[in-house]
Amino acid sequence: MDALLRIAPELLMFLPASRRREAQPITPDGSSTLGHHVESAGIPLTEVGPMTVGGVGVPPSYQPRPGDVVDVLGVPRPQPLPGEPRFLLDVHLGTLARRLRLLGIDTAYHNDMDDPSLVAQANAERRVLLTQDRGLLRRRALWLGAYVRGTRAPGQLRDLLERFAPPLRPWTRCTACNGELEAVAKREVEPVLRDGTRRSYDAYGRCRVCGQVYWHGAHSGDLEEIVRSARAWVAG
Repeated sequence: MDALLRIAPELLMFLPASRRREAQPITPDGSSTLGHHVESAGIPLTEVGPMTVGGVGVPPSYQPRPGDVVDVLGVPRPQPLPGEPRFLLDVHLGTLARRLRLLGIDTAYHNDMDDPSLVAQANAERRVLLTQDRGLLRRRALWLGAYVRGTRAPGQLRDLLERFAPPLRPWTRCTACNGELEAVAKREVEPVLRDGTRRSYDAYGRCRVCGQVYWHGAHSGDLEEIVRSARAWVAG
């Protein structure tokens, strides 16, 4: 006799198109765990919230029994985390990394780091690993990860802000290296400014780590719109 997984609608995207149905029969074998069955269906456990049998919560280590009906829900939004959210993004999410830094969110990113190194840094620094690689999220050593929904940066950013609701501190981090910015007198940065910039702007910030200089320039309107939208998404 089979058991049944009832998959929440928001998790159906992880199932193959040919099996994208809420009711998923499974065959209990006396050894495979519920977590194994869920991941075998294509759903990373990082995306799974409460799982219940007959209204009673069960862990991923639970072994389904014949006749069980298991409700598999998505992670709650906002998802609670121990401490303020800190992130590490894989190589494919560079634009998202820059936008998170623009919002003042502690965001590590490398364009040349392999999967084991990503897991090692995420664990060592207690960062949530953000990726669209389901295999990376299934690595047993990873302490915490999250699948990023969306194909373009605006949708990806909204997904992350709605999921984790991190505090926003716009214009406080370097978008290049993630270092913190500090206000700096114009005279201190004049040697690296072009003539037009020197004549047009008086307020500057500088990264404490890499020395990158910032000012509200020609693109500030576009960046302000990103900040405005982000604040609205976090507010719900």
